[in-house]
Amino acid sequence: MAKKDLERASARLGLTVPRAVGGAVVRNRIKRRFREIFRLRRAELGTQWDIVLNVRRVAATATYAEFERAFQKVIEKCGS
Repeated sequence: MAKKDLERASARLGLTVPRAVGGAVVRNRIKRRFREIFRLRRAELGTQWDIVLNVRRVAATATYAEFERAFQKVIEKCGS
C-alpha cells in the first residue's frame, strides 16, 4: 500500500450510474443522495474505507429511505 493511501484522512466514495438508469437529471439526483448519505455516515467509517457503488435501474424510483437502507446493508456486509 502506498504511503499516500495510509495517510488518508477519511473514507472515499465512488459511484457509477449508467445511462440505463435514466436521464442526466435522474442520475445526478441518485448521486447527490448517495453522496449526502455517505457524508452523514463518514464519521462512522474508518479512514481506510473505499466504497464503490454500482447503481442499478431500480434506484431511479427508490426513496431516500431506501437509499439509506441500501447503504447501511453495504456497510454491514463489509463488516463495519
